[in-house]
Amino acid sequence: MRIKLPIALGLATCLVVAAFGPAQGADKVKIGFVTTLTTGAGVIGRDMKDAVDLAVEHIGGKMAGIDVEVRYEDDGFKPETGKQKADKLVKADDVDFVAGFIWSHVLLASRKSVLDAGKFLISSNAGPSQLAGKLCHENFFSTSWQNDQTPMAMGEVLNRKGVKKLYVMAPNYAAGKNMVAGVERTFTGEVVGKDMTKWGKDAQLDFSAELAKARASGADGIFVFYPGRAGPAFIKQYEQAGLVNEIPLYTVFTVDSISLPLLQKAGLKGVLGSLMTQFWVPDLDVPQNHEFVSAFREKHGRYPSFYAAQSYDTIFFIKSAVEAVNGDLEDMDGLRAAMAAADYPSVRGPYTYGNNHFPIQNFYLREVVEDADGNWTTRTVETVYTAHQDSYASECKM
Repeated sequence: MRIKLPIALGLATCLVVAAFGPAQGADKVKIGFVTTLTTGAGVIGRDMKDAVDLAVEHIGGKMAGIDVEVRYEDDGFKPETGKQKADKLVKADDVDFVAGFIWSHVLLASRKSVLDAGKFLISSNAGPSQLAGKLCHENFFSTSWQNDQTPMAMGEVLNRKGVKKLYVMAPNYAAGKNMVAGVERTFTGEVVGKDMTKWGKDAQLDFSAELAKARASGADGIFVFYPGRAGPAFIKQYEQAGLVNEIPLYTVFTVDSISLPLLQKAGLKGVLGSLMTQFWVPDLDVPQNHEFVSAFREKHGRYPSFYAAQSYDTIFFIKSAVEAVNGDLEDMDGLRAAMAAADYPSVRGPYTYGNNHFPIQNFYLREVVEDADGNWTTRTVETVYTAHQDSYASECKM
């Protein structure tokens, strides 16, 4: 039977739409989020997940009118597992963005899986020097920092405090090496001792021998980087060794809103007054930060960590790009340009991106204090660096 022309045209149009979808836009914005949800480090990943879920709630679950779907994957604190999960996200799930990543060695193991698939890779935490330098990529962005920057700020603090002799401790993996390199880059005194301790599945949690060496070294300051469960373990042993009143403690990524409730419950008051550096502080006077911290505390009954702050930012960062291209997720150039502009309400306030797609931002000195309700938290002491760029951007050829 012959079909009349208007009907034929209508059927043809339906077939084209069915085959290719709308001319512009997508039915979902799919975000894969790789973090650690099991093992002793799972507490960090759960803090990040709580922040991502809160951000999705705050944007009404949509970007440019398109539903947002976040698929969480657990890396199990293992590079090989992280790579497998990244492969799944880009091949089986066909996500548009892969974000997350607590650990530098997991991110480095996963990067090719994501970038070679033509997807955007966004680090919500890890900032290995390789990705800031020679391995930089047009589709990689960070919503956190390059690993060396935070300890570089601490090195400057040590100089201002008049520390002349420093004992250094950190785990022996990519981020630990970057942290030590960062503090050594800016500290002008003498490093009188250094211990790079075992990390990973069988991470060292007994630091008694190293603390004894620190005491005997004549150091007038101890610098440590111990994320996750290693942080509270170190703080406890530092206080038990009687070093609180002997050698001041300076940390990065060791004392935070995850570890402080544990330290407070254990009555380890030696951590009060200790100093650290960071790009973000819960009390930063930024409208987006006020909303984030208030809502997070109301929902979860605790202060958010910097891991959470960076993860919350990640969702708004992606949203700004998706809306800049009106939901056209095939417009890679437009998405990339929008992300490079960093035109979104960050909890840290406005910042810019360097040529390597790492933030150029402020870094602050933080002090552990007790808030008006008796909760241990951190407060802003002073700005150490303003609009600071990492040391590896010159190695990036973008």
